[in-house]
Amino acid sequence: MLYELLYSLRNEFSPFNIFQYITFRSALAAIFALLISFIVGPIIIKILKKRQIGEEIRENGPISHKLKKGTPTMGGIIILISILIPTILLVDMSNIFVRILLISTIWMGLIGFIDDYLKTIKKMKKGLIARYKLLGQFSLGIIITIIIYSTPEWSDIRTVTSIPFLKNTNLDFGIFYPAMIILVIMGTSNAVNLTDGLDGLATGLLAISFTVFAAIAYISGRVDFSDYLNIIYLPGAGELTIFSASCVGACLGYLWYNSAPAEIFMGDIGSLSTGAALGALALLLKKELLLIIIGGVFVIEALSVIIQVGYFKYTKKFYKEPVKIFKMAPIHHHYELKGIPESKVVIRFWIVGLLFALLTITTFKIR
Repeated sequence: MLYELLYSLRNEFSPFNIFQYITFRSALAAIFALLISFIVGPIIIKILKKRQIGEEIRENGPISHKLKKGTPTMGGIIILISILIPTILLVDMSNIFVRILLISTIWMGLIGFIDDYLKTIKKMKKGLIARYKLLGQFSLGIIITIIIYSTPEWSDIRTVTSIPFLKNTNLDFGIFYPAMIILVIMGTSNAVNLTDGLDGLATGLLAISFTVFAAIAYISGRVDFSDYLNIIYLPGAGELTIFSASCVGACLGYLWYNSAPAEIFMGDIGSLSTGAALGALALLLKKELLLIIIGGVFVIEALSVIIQVGYFKYTKKFYKEPVKIFKMAPIHHHYELKGIPESKVVIRFWIVGLLFALLTITTFKIR
């Protein structure tokens, strides 16, 4: 909106010509998102406290978490507002990449809102039943599939993905690509949701991941850079840099309130929407396999739950005595129960996330 208005006036006022540059709009989007979160954050926290919309802590969780009971939740509203406003103002809204990202973020934000509403306001302990949540994720995957298969932008590369570390080598999923789309959306949104268990943990990791995707989107949208680095050139993908920058700014702004001790929790409205956005970025930029590295910590967190549940059920069925591999899953709770302070666990996981980010960057040259 703002971009289209001001850029159209460039002939009358030449400084508006700067809006043609994705780098400028991306930086502006990150700053806007940060400032918006600083403005709306205290207001939303105050409203949630007034309405007594607080977090319910599970009984079998770490003892230290009992002190967090009643902390306002649904803080993902802050993130969503901070992402959507700068994006809508500064991107080319006719861009199909951006439209899919906005649909994905808003769709899973609504699913997350329903879940949080049922848990915190209606006091339904389990919130939205798991199968309905999965149905929402599955439906989003179908919607993205329909758009991709009916849009000419992906006609030549619709079912392919880049293979990390291999030069000019792509993997074609063929008829199985719709299943890959659904798997990525469901896997990423659930992985971020599982990781959101310590003050600032998921938020910091999301900021790191979105920063990497901002760089990838910019490179993919430029024919010279993508050709030099031997990655798939995607005309129009540069606009995703602006969306990714908004996400980085929103996450950093939210971290102002979510860092230990947290004043507010993200809730499913934040974790499911940002997770879906992360997955959708990987799909649109043809970096589905690279997502495993970019979101390495999210993958580890999800795997820890799968391993824990699977081994527990296996030993219970065959040995009659269930055995746990970790003290508690997701794995961040395992380290908490080993006596490592929460803030130290968070910072160490951030460091691991940064290492994965650096590894991601090296994949573009180590080929």
